[in-house]
Amino acid sequence: MPSLSLRIIGRDLPGRECGGYRDIQVAVQRGREPEGAVPGDAAEAVWEFTVETVATPDGARDFRGPHVHGRRGVRFLYLTWGELLPGGTFTMFRRAKLMLDDLPPQAVERGAAEAELGLTDPCGMPVCATVRPPGITWR
Repeated sequence: MPSLSLRIIGRDLPGRECGGYRDIQVAVQRGREPEGAVPGDAAEAVWEFTVETVATPDGARDFRGPHVHGRRGVRFLYLTWGELLPGGTFTMFRRAKLMLDDLPPQAVERGAAEAELGLTDPCGMPVCATVRPPGITWR
């Protein structure tokens, strides 16, 4: 299976405390677990990983791998927000979906794509729900 190298860059993080949450972290979700947690007051958050690309019987493209969620045709990546509790336990309180069908076809063909997005919503909270262009820029 061909692979696709992804680089996700998050800017404008909301801070370590907001909405009653403390020691906020953001991570990419691998399976059910957070991976590469970054403090909510960092200058930026960057994750790099690979997903597999496959052709479906009808000639469309599909994505697979431990970071990929959703059913065929609506695959996505999760950015997961959580509090880092004493002892190091990450307790999720919200997530954002980055839709893989928004990837430019030429990036998939080339085998590399980069996304950039702001991680704070208009209310000053961590961005959540489905993030689509123009909220995210794929290149």
